[in-house]
Amino acid sequence: MTIAPEEQQTQVPEGHVKLTIDGQEVIAPEGELVIRTAERIGTVIPRFCDHPLLDPAGACRQCLVEVEVNGRAMPKPQASCTIAVADGMVVQTQKSSEVANKAQEGVMELLLINHPLDCPICDKGGECPLQNQAMAHGRATSRFVDTKRTFPKPLSISSQVLLDRERCVQCQRCTRFSEQIAGDPFIEMLERGPSQQVGTAETSDIVDSASHTSAGEPFQSYFSGNTIQICPVGALTSAEYRFRSRPFDLVSAPSVCEHCAAGCAQRTDFRRGKVMRRLAGEDPEVNEEWDCDKGRFAFRYAAARDRIRKPLVRDSGDGVLREASWTEALRVTSEALLGARAGAGVGVLSGGRLTVEDAYAYAKFARVALGTNDIDFRARAHSDEELEFLTGRVLGTSPGSAVSYADIEKAPAVLCVAFEPEEESPIVFLRLRKSARDRGTRVFHIGQWATPAVRKTFGELLTCAPGAEAAVLDGIAEHASDLDEALRTDGALVLVGERAAEVPGLFAAVDSLVRRTGARAAWVPRRAGERGSLDAGAAPTLLPGGIRYDDERARNELESLWGLEGGALPARRGRDTAGMLAAAARGELDALVVGGVDPDDLPDPEGALRALRAAGFVLSIEMRPSPVTELADVVLPIAPADEKSGSYLNWEGRSRGFEVTLAGTGALPDCRLLDTLAVEMDVDLFTQTPAAAAADLAKVCELRGSTATGQPVEAGSSARRELGTGQVWLATWRELIDNASLQVDEPYLAGTARRAVLRLSPATAQRFGIERGKPASVHTELGTLTLPAELTDMPDDVVWVPARSPVSVRSALGAGHGAAVGLAAASTEGDRG
Repeated sequence: MTIAPEEQQTQVPEGHVKLTIDGQEVIAPEGELVIRTAERIGTVIPRFCDHPLLDPAGACRQCLVEVEVNGRAMPKPQASCTIAVADGMVVQTQKSSEVANKAQEGVMELLLINHPLDCPICDKGGECPLQNQAMAHGRATSRFVDTKRTFPKPLSISSQVLLDRERCVQCQRCTRFSEQIAGDPFIEMLERGPSQQVGTAETSDIVDSASHTSAGEPFQSYFSGNTIQICPVGALTSAEYRFRSRPFDLVSAPSVCEHCAAGCAQRTDFRRGKVMRRLAGEDPEVNEEWDCDKGRFAFRYAAARDRIRKPLVRDSGDGVLREASWTEALRVTSEALLGARAGAGVGVLSGGRLTVEDAYAYAKFARVALGTNDIDFRARAHSDEELEFLTGRVLGTSPGSAVSYADIEKAPAVLCVAFEPEEESPIVFLRLRKSARDRGTRVFHIGQWATPAVRKTFGELLTCAPGAEAAVLDGIAEHASDLDEALRTDGALVLVGERAAEVPGLFAAVDSLVRRTGARAAWVPRRAGERGSLDAGAAPTLLPGGIRYDDERARNELESLWGLEGGALPARRGRDTAGMLAAAARGELDALVVGGVDPDDLPDPEGALRALRAAGFVLSIEMRPSPVTELADVVLPIAPADEKSGSYLNWEGRSRGFEVTLAGTGALPDCRLLDTLAVEMDVDLFTQTPAAAAADLAKVCELRGSTATGQPVEAGSSARRELGTGQVWLATWRELIDNASLQVDEPYLAGTARRAVLRLSPATAQRFGIERGKPASVHTELGTLTLPAELTDMPDDVVWVPARSPVSVRSALGAGHGAAVGLAAASTEGDRG
């Protein structure tokens, strides 16, 4: 006798529940929202306020569904974006319930009562969720016959964000993003009942209807553009994009941000060969769906009127730069570089803006065409100690063990060292805030004052004088036992910024700390191309693929791979950026190749300019005129990010590839330019295209040369001295939005820059006779910088000023972070640089 098997029962994994949606049995994780569960089975419930990265609000009520729990129907439709799944729950969406469908139609009718019929002129027209859902889930006719409510418009939420209040459906996406994600609660829900609206305190009724501007100071946020993108209607619009094009006129291309090392995915929209706007792309592992305002709005530099589009050659007669053909410019350059190679040699300052492929072309060009290891991507303060740390702790990290965004989100504790996350890597900042807010991650900062990033990551600040950061790290075990214990917890992280190179001993202290506690360290540079340049070998002690210059076996293999004779590659350690400039000033280098380097970012801008004047030949490879252009013998133009393909390595070491957005412009990527120049010098680099350069680099990386030595990082020598009479310690770092060259022609973005002030403690201000809001000056033998004083809780005998707002501190003072400078009250605004 055969017994029929019992019907197989669906197994419910632990931590999951079983429910029914529109008659379909579904297993979902406990706590998942009904709207998410429905999405997973292909049922899209209409919504406006719901966003997967924001806390539920149930504000718009568009996602109403019928719900039954434990056999009892809830008395009225429920918002599926706020109710969590439960075992045995029965859900009927608009697909299977007339009640739910009628409720959604009613909500849509309510939302459209006062909504203006201005779709043809609205920036959101053509890509508007309200339009789409009104067609799919709204009634065919309207019963509303009265006059629609109107408001003065637009109102300036900031210099970048404009508000059309009558379009708002009060979904509260903007208010929740501002408060939850960015930590900038600038847009609020104002009033109650039928008068409720979004806005700021300044836009509440204090409006000049003639100028359409709000009273008070505009809000300044580095993330305000995200509110425009997630607004489901045209209530929030971009001041720089408003009325410039229609969505259906645009061509879209995926892209990657070139402004910092975050590696954000983006979407670039263009029309007739001109970029019209950039939007944040979706990449859950990197920037999720967010972007900073610099990445979103700073793209007009490529279309600047002063962009260099043809080669320039300095006339030997009158010494004036003139336009020349590519043939002439390459001939003059090759002859000069060949002569310099045969003489005292050539130094290559490649800069930190490069893609991996372009950086590799520079690295190969230096070794093969110029026969030198004198190449460095670090167009900023730098040190041998930093390079040793990068070689061992960054390149020496085993595959799969590098720190990632996911690690930040899961970390129990994070220590930020010489790193101001909101200013230097905004997406890292957002992850730190998310981790602290949602998971209780303890975020520690070593610095001089409680910056907005410290406050918004709920951080704990370890204050110190600038230049004393290494001593703070060395004293953690003795003086901060709770931090020491937190760093010993599995998953703890130490994030190090590039400013650490300005403090002797700091990289060594970080290395010692992570060896002692077991925490993992990550280097977060500010520029997009620095991590890739390191891997590509654009450094004085590293060949492409991370091969050490003194690894003879790997160097021989590289010679064979490149088809060179044995001993063709230089074996001498190269000079760093400062070393090359000093050598050129002494006449020990005959030529310099400069790739988009701004002297104002260098440790000694005046010394750099002297070196450029002293060099026998200067080749500048750049997009726009700079102080280097004025001293260059030949200027070769290159393509901006939108006009070439390639990839960046972000701070994680994650490859971020992108294709050409604007094709057919004729602009050359650096790798193509250097390959062509090398051919003029009777050398072939095989970097004619970014794809060819990437393939060639991939072969080099297979050699697996040695990087990490396993030895502790050796601390650099410190020449720190005592303060003199009338002196204080200078703290400074770059702010996200300042006077950098890639932010040119962006007045709306510039309007949200943080106000430039000189910060000092009340006791220091009293000692020097400085009053809040009145001008104060820092000075050196080179010059003076005057800014309004702001009293701040910070160590005495310390002043902080922004590094390039409004001018370069290094250019104005010849001093950087940790230097001793004079301080005095100023009777007027005076000289700002």
